[in-house]
Amino acid sequence: MSTSLDETLRAAVRDLADGAGPAPDLAARALGRGRRLRRRRRVAATAAALVAVVAVTLPFVLFRPRPTPPPTTPAPSPVVRPTPGADWAGKPLVLPGDRVVTRAQATGGSGAGVLLDRKRGRYFSTDRYDGIFPAPTGTLVAVRDDDRPREIGLFDLASGKTHWYEVGRALSTPRWSPDGQRLLFTTHQLDHFGFIVLHLDGTRQVHPVGLLGWPCADSCEFTWMPDGREVALTLSKRRSESQPRDLAKGVQLLSVDTGRPTRLVTMPGGPVGPDAWSPDGRLVVVQGQQEPLLVETATGRVVNPLPTADVVWVTDDRLLYRRPHGSRDFVLADPSGRELVRQPLPKQLVDLEVTVAPR
Repeated sequence: MSTSLDETLRAAVRDLADGAGPAPDLAARALGRGRRLRRRRRVAATAAALVAVVAVTLPFVLFRPRPTPPPTTPAPSPVVRPTPGADWAGKPLVLPGDRVVTRAQATGGSGAGVLLDRKRGRYFSTDRYDGIFPAPTGTLVAVRDDDRPREIGLFDLASGKTHWYEVGRALSTPRWSPDGQRLLFTTHQLDHFGFIVLHLDGTRQVHPVGLLGWPCADSCEFTWMPDGREVALTLSKRRSESQPRDLAKGVQLLSVDTGRPTRLVTMPGGPVGPDAWSPDGRLVVVQGQQEPLLVETATGRVVNPLPTADVVWVTDDRLLYRRPHGSRDFVLADPSGRELVRQPLPKQLVDLEVTVAPR
C-alpha cells in the first residue's frame, strides 16, 4: 500500500475515534437503580405497617371508656350546737371561740335590754336606760339617758351604783377600749369635729381633728385600734359630690394621747372596731363599697369576701361572726368564710343587737 493511502486510512480512523463518545458506565447505573428499588420497597413496607397499626389501635382509641374523674370531696358541714333551752338566762351563753354574750338590746340601744352579770353568772332584763354598753371585761356598763344627751353614766353591776359624767355635745355611741378602761366618743359638733376619750374617773381628753387631706367616709366615726394607743378613721377617695362617699381610700390612724395623725393604711374599706384586726395584725375585715372584705394590711390586697364586716378574731385563723340573715346564728369560721361551728341563739335574742366579749 502506498504511503499516501496509508496516511489517508489513518486519518479516517482517527476521525472516527474522535467522534465516538465514552462507553456508558453500566455497572454504576445498575447499582443506582438497585438502591432506588430498595428505598421504594422500604417506604412501601413502612406505610403498610403504619396502616396495620392504625387499623388495630383506632377502634380502641375511639371506643375506649372515658376515664372516671376523681371523686370530689364535699366541704364538711359545720357542727351545729343545740339551741339554748328556756332556762338560758341562768348561765352565760358561751359561743364558739370561748366568747360570751354580754348584752342584747334593740339596734341603736333603745328599749328594754338584757345584761350579763358576770359576778352572779346570769342575765337580767333592764329598761332603766336608753342605751347599755357593757365593758369587755369587769363589771362596768356605760349607759345613756336621752334626757341627759351630753352625759354618759357608768353603771357598776357589782354595786348597783351609777356615776354620770359630762362628755360633750353631738356624741356618737360610746366605744370601749380593748382593755375596758376608757370610752371613745366621736363628736360631730359643728366646727369641732374630733374625738373624746373618757377615763373611768371622769377625766377627758378632747382632740379636735382638722383636715386630713381627704373627707371621711360614711358615718365619720372613730374606732379603737387593737393596741388601744391609736384610733382609726376611714377616709374616702371622693373629691366631689358626684363620687360615692363610701369609696374608701384607707384608714387614717391618730394618736390617742395627742390626737395627731400617725399613718395612713391603704385599704378598700373601714373596720368596724378593734376586733376586726387579726391578732397578728396581718389581716383585717372591712366594709367595702359593695360587700365585706378580708384584706391584707400590708398591701391592701383583697383576699376574699366575707358574709359580714362585724367580726371578732378568735385566733389568727379563726373568726366569729353573726350570720346577717336568716336565723342569725353565731358562726366560727376560717378566713375563707367556711363555717366550722354554728351556735343558735335563744329565740328571745334573735331579733336583738348582741354584744360579745371574752369569757
